[in-house]
Amino acid sequence: MADFGLSGRTAFVAGGSSGINLTIAKRLAAEGVKVAVFSRSEEKIAKAVSELQAIQPDCMGFTGDVRELDTVKTAMTQAAEKLGTFDVLVSGAAGNFYASAKEMSSNAFRAVVNIDLVGTFHVCQAAHEHMTKPGGTIINISAPQAFVAYQYQSHVNAAKAGVEMFTKTIALEWGHDGLRANTLIPGPIMDTEGMDRLLPDKSKMEEAGKRMPLQRMGTKDDVANMALFLASDLSSYVTGSTIPVDGGMLLLGPALMQHQ
Repeated sequence: MADFGLSGRTAFVAGGSSGINLTIAKRLAAEGVKVAVFSRSEEKIAKAVSELQAIQPDCMGFTGDVRELDTVKTAMTQAAEKLGTFDVLVSGAAGNFYASAKEMSSNAFRAVVNIDLVGTFHVCQAAHEHMTKPGGTIINISAPQAFVAYQYQSHVNAAKAGVEMFTKTIALEWGHDGLRANTLIPGPIMDTEGMDRLLPDKSKMEEAGKRMPLQRMGTKDDVANMALFLASDLSSYVTGSTIPVDGGMLLLGPALMQHQ
């Protein structure tokens, strides 16, 4: 496995108690990074921290909601006091469910926008003062819905498109601080809550994988590999970029993953 030269650095991973984000946190820890994870579930955070500390003892967790700016700020401050400034920030908290635009409630629409888009804003803004300058890197986890319109996903389509433009904006505004900001777009990744919701039928998931240009579904490590690249000095001149890790799915358009 490649050495990304990250040993001794620090990272804060929002939404880091499960799925792709936890895999990224574990891979960072395995590289010798001191990692703080943050999410709403105390149970999931406790389990994640236990697993992370088995890899790298200097890891910790905080419970809170990305929709609450003060809670995010408090966690960031406490993490920075214990670990030092953040070399890496990963923002990956997200929500999703199927609902038609004409029937969805205002609360349901706002719930996803507040988690995905407003939450990303909160995490990045709160982290700015605690980031290593120059040299810090921000990795926002988005989704293909930032580019292609999925049926019954108007809330996610809108939120992820917003995350895309917000990330490009902070890349412009914070570049003079020596901070980089990029967006990762995971495609169809196996064993994730999001994919289980979008394609609950396992036979359809296998069929979808065969239709990808690379002939398979992705893994959480596929995404983590790119996250480690973006976290490292190997990507020191990469900012404001959007990087799909999707096996070529975006080349096929949205039809492959539409709700039937």
